[in-house]
Amino acid sequence: MKTYPSYIAGQDAPTDKWIYTIRASSLFEDAFGAIRLKRELAGAGEPDTTDERIVGRVALTGPEQCFEALRAARAAQPAWAARSLADRLEFGAIFHERTTARREEFVEVLIAEGHPRRLAEWEVAGVIQGSAPETFAGNARMMEHREQVGDREIRLVRKPDGVVCLSPPQNAAASNSMLGVSAMIAGNSLVVKAPRSAPYGVAWAWRELVATSLEDVGAPAGVLNVVCGVPKVLLDQWLLSDDVDDIMYFGGSERGIEIGRRCVEHGKKSVLELAGNDGVLVWHDADLDNAARAVAECFYGSSQICMVPKYVIAHPRIADELVDRLKALVADIRPGRPEDPDVLLSPVLRTSEFFTVLDEAVADGALLLAGGQRIAEDGTPDSSGVFLQPTLLRVDGYDRAEKMRAVRNETFYPLLSIVVPDAESSEDAFADALRFMNANPYGLRNSLWSEDPEVIERFCSELDNGGILKVNDSHLGFVPGLPTHGGTGLSGGPFGEVNFPMLRTSHLQAVSIATRVTPRSRVFESALPPAASPVVAR
Repeated sequence: MKTYPSYIAGQDAPTDKWIYTIRASSLFEDAFGAIRLKRELAGAGEPDTTDERIVGRVALTGPEQCFEALRAARAAQPAWAARSLADRLEFGAIFHERTTARREEFVEVLIAEGHPRRLAEWEVAGVIQGSAPETFAGNARMMEHREQVGDREIRLVRKPDGVVCLSPPQNAAASNSMLGVSAMIAGNSLVVKAPRSAPYGVAWAWRELVATSLEDVGAPAGVLNVVCGVPKVLLDQWLLSDDVDDIMYFGGSERGIEIGRRCVEHGKKSVLELAGNDGVLVWHDADLDNAARAVAECFYGSSQICMVPKYVIAHPRIADELVDRLKALVADIRPGRPEDPDVLLSPVLRTSEFFTVLDEAVADGALLLAGGQRIAEDGTPDSSGVFLQPTLLRVDGYDRAEKMRAVRNETFYPLLSIVVPDAESSEDAFADALRFMNANPYGLRNSLWSEDPEVIERFCSELDNGGILKVNDSHLGFVPGLPTHGGTGLSGGPFGEVNFPMLRTSHLQAVSIATRVTPRSRVFESALPPAASPVVAR
């Protein structure tokens, strides 16, 4: 059993309150016994350190200690920001190497928390890709630009915002929280909140991977602080504190948009990572085998991930063929224990909402193609099962689709809607598809499957919804050099865009360094004819 106290100003903070993590698979073996153990430990029972069901414990941070973390972050930030970008990039490189070396251990931590192995491997792959040398190098190029304009050197430099507070999601807290590493490379100090529902993975990753990497480069104590407290109490502290500049929040759209509004009211910058309702457009010339495989990524973790496909637009010519391929694929998707490498589905909490949305869709004309039932661990129908079958709906026509919650809202359970436009209903069917996708109030990722270069170019130039566009590629997979997160609309709020945290948690500053310039002669320079001096970028 591993123990992680709160981490404040580079030290373990004293505590007498703990949150224990019980191995998820123990709930399958003896649900009542595991629940009883959890309750006993929550009641301050003494843990049996030899009990393999107990993975670890994380300290519950008191309000005053949370204030100490903010003060420590503020005190450490100037010295960290004064370090060169190259020094901070060295920290990023060490973190990347350490995470790569301990990849399997990271995966096992997530499995212990209940993530199916294939999902956990994808999450850790995202952390590794998001911290890859080419990703950080690309960010670094955007952090500073210099050019010579006549007798002046012009600089555009991004400076850190200061103290960033990060609240990761409950469903994938550890991997998503790692976006904070990039914010630290920008020169910010960080306060990370480990969610009380899943604190262990967050504490493990920040203490074992990040804190040790900061120690390797001699970072100031306090540049990283890890706490675990009551969400509302912490958020109110962050909003009211003069020691907080940015709040990076992961969660549902309604709650996140409200937090963004409150940040503006309190003079804070919000970086929002909210819900997703990703679309995949499969055109008539698509590679249907690979398109179906990409669409079936919907069911990773029972679709309880914001960046999986949630709806498909299938061209009428190939809709039936695509449906046949998807039905064959979902028939092989299995529930089970997270350690099993063949398992893709995880238990679903929002079962009542699933059945409500499904029933509404069928009543409004959708056709149930597959799934729609609760199932047990072995995949058989079970009215009390904790899993849901991968479920496919066919929705004919945009008019019907636009009115369905199953299509227009984020569905955080294994439900995929296949929208089939009316055949030959428009002179420009591709424009209709783009119009439908652009009208999506969410905007995380969107994908296209087509072999036509003109279609691909139109998709890339005319689809402005979404932070990331994928063409003939895994929808869920990560791409070296590109960000892993970020979106528009209800996915990122009114200021949402693709999320490079190094850029999102910094601000642009302009600098002019003149050589032999007479101030008086330059006061009205904009009224003079443009100089013929060359512009040289560096």
